[in-house]
Amino acid sequence: MDVKIVHEEKYQQFTVTLEGDEEAELAYAKPSEKEIDFTHTYVPESARGKGIAQQLIEEGLCFARDNGLLVIASCPVVAKYISKNEQHKDLLKKQL
Repeated sequence: MDVKIVHEEKYQQFTVTLEGDEEAELAYAKPSEKEIDFTHTYVPESARGKGIAQQLIEEGLCFARDNGLLVIASCPVVAKYISKNEQHKDLLKKQL
């Protein structure tokens, strides 16, 4: 399912408006100027299983890469996505 993702920097989230005005989102925080922490992903039950979360995460990770940000994956869905997609592992902030 192809969706239009909107980056709402003011609200620190990437969103998709679905049928019935429902929204899916990937929320983040900016703990520092050089880091982005993806805190949670939400897709309404009626739209689950259609790849929307993956598209939101991919958009967020591309934003991080384009802006030279290290990624903190507080959201378990984001962490799992990165673990399965080798091309994004270099974005992860190294834990001490």
